[in-house]
Amino acid sequence: MARNLDLTALRSFVAVSDAGGVTRAAGMLNLTQSAVSMQLKRLEESLDVALLDRTARTIALTPAGEQLLGYARSMLKTNDEILNRLTATEFEGELKLGVPHDIIYPVIPAVLKRFAAEFPRMQVRLISAPTRKLLVMHGRGEVDLILTTEETCGPGGQVLIELPLLWIGAEDGVAWRRQPLPVAFCKNCIFRSGVLQALNDDGIDWQMAVDSDHDNAVEAAVSADLAVHVSLKGCLPPHTVPIDHGGLLPALKPQNINLYVLKPEDQPSQAMAQIIQQCYDAPRLAPQLLTA
Repeated sequence: MARNLDLTALRSFVAVSDAGGVTRAAGMLNLTQSAVSMQLKRLEESLDVALLDRTARTIALTPAGEQLLGYARSMLKTNDEILNRLTATEFEGELKLGVPHDIIYPVIPAVLKRFAAEFPRMQVRLISAPTRKLLVMHGRGEVDLILTTEETCGPGGQVLIELPLLWIGAEDGVAWRRQPLPVAFCKNCIFRSGVLQALNDDGIDWQMAVDSDHDNAVEAAVSADLAVHVSLKGCLPPHTVPIDHGGLLPALKPQNINLYVLKPEDQPSQAMAQIIQQCYDAPRLAPQLLTA
């Protein structure tokens, strides 16, 4: 007689793999830790194989678990697509999500993918703009949710994560050794005034090598070793690296990635906010943000 796999247990198994532990997975699934552990145990018993290696300090997949993971994702995707296509008819329309250019990766693609699976009839308009502009748009009610990069968090906002602000330059670059120090910034960069003030406070002579309205112009100059810039950890532009300056450049204050929701009672907005929170909290989805 054919046997059936428990989709609920498979969902817990995938969540544990993505979150890197039972506790985080339980939070993502809104279940207790014991409930998730019991589902995993039943799944292992039904297959008569060990799926998780529990001998190390952190949970890892066994070879059988790695083999199951791909099948489990495929089965859950098919299940969710069927349910969404046949039953998710009540939420339609557009949701506007504003995100600064420099933090779209690595988290936002996963956010958009998950939201599209849960709300297939909703359209998401991704608006890429500087933090200051997004805050103005949010204040005017022009965007439903925004992410910002700020030293603090404003009223109604939620801190998702605090990240170091790093000096960055070209791979094997020497621009940071030049005097005066060539720096590149967009005119509306939220970090600009604080970084220039830090240079002034340390008595470091600098010159604005690139003063542009466009992020890609700054990134091109930095990757070409014409100037240095700053970036949040885990959000570096292509072909740039953190500068190992040994204290020759000033220390920079850490920054928050914050979330603001225009209508917290709106269910699609609630769901989008929850997905964003979970993605920032899952080390498998954003390891470069959450690891030292």
